[in-house]
Amino acid sequence: MTNILLFGKSGQVGWELQRSLSLLGQVTALDWNSRTHCGDFAQPEGIRATVRALAPDIIVNAAAHTAVDKAESEPALAQLLNATSVGVLAEEAARLGAWLAHYSTDYVFDGSGNRPWQEGDTPAPLSVYGSSKLEGERLIAQSGCQHLILRTSWVYAARGGNFAKTMLRLAQERERLTVIDDQYGAPTGADLLADVTAHALRHVRQHPQDGGLYHCVAAGATTWYDYAQLVIAHGRQAGLPICATEIAPVPTSAFPTPAQRPHNSRLDCSKLQTTFGLVLPPWQQGVVRMLNEELRHG
Repeated sequence: MTNILLFGKSGQVGWELQRSLSLLGQVTALDWNSRTHCGDFAQPEGIRATVRALAPDIIVNAAAHTAVDKAESEPALAQLLNATSVGVLAEEAARLGAWLAHYSTDYVFDGSGNRPWQEGDTPAPLSVYGSSKLEGERLIAQSGCQHLILRTSWVYAARGGNFAKTMLRLAQERERLTVIDDQYGAPTGADLLADVTAHALRHVRQHPQDGGLYHCVAAGATTWYDYAQLVIAHGRQAGLPICATEIAPVPTSAFPTPAQRPHNSRLDCSKLQTTFGLVLPPWQQGVVRMLNEELRHG
């Protein structure tokens, strides 16, 4: 039986991974407050002890400091969670001969231009969050462990809060909404990420030469403004009491934030699709499915 150790089990991606990884083996899922073993990335030596105690065949890390704006005022914590403890995981994976799957972000790039970013493009993060995630990537690569790093963007899930749910709520409360229209990316479902992870892990265990860094987002691209348009139109069709009569496009500068956001978060996923024999679905498909689920149960 393949033993799988999952960190960050209650996050958006971690929650979905518990389902998708169960097809590969026995999953031990931990969170920062787990009692049986340390899953708190603020305690790197505790993380090391956990890996040594459980000796997994596969480690999947869905834990991270993802509060992008907050990271600007607590860079040491962001570095600890997104880099230092990730480096410990990588060292222990190398020692065990285990596979390490890890998630990174479009924020490693500066968001310039308008073509989709490829894996070999030079990173230039604009924020503490992006810098700390990039350092995590580098520590994994330096460790020499067998690894799979998936860079993704604009992640959402049916469980918990997300942009689409916020837009639906605001559209029922306000007549006018303003939404950013100069950031481009692909809304990517946590369920899609989890399923791709399980598929890719199954593949690389048979073909270890295919490990490494990949981009993984849903197909196509949109802006937050067009994303909101789709969501609100769907809500109106479903019979929600939408009172918003105007959705106004505005630039990023209309919403100043501590962390600078990349304007171009498009990621080229052709390497992932070719290597693993995948066709990634259009972003609209996952969003509509999530909205239907929300409207059914909400």
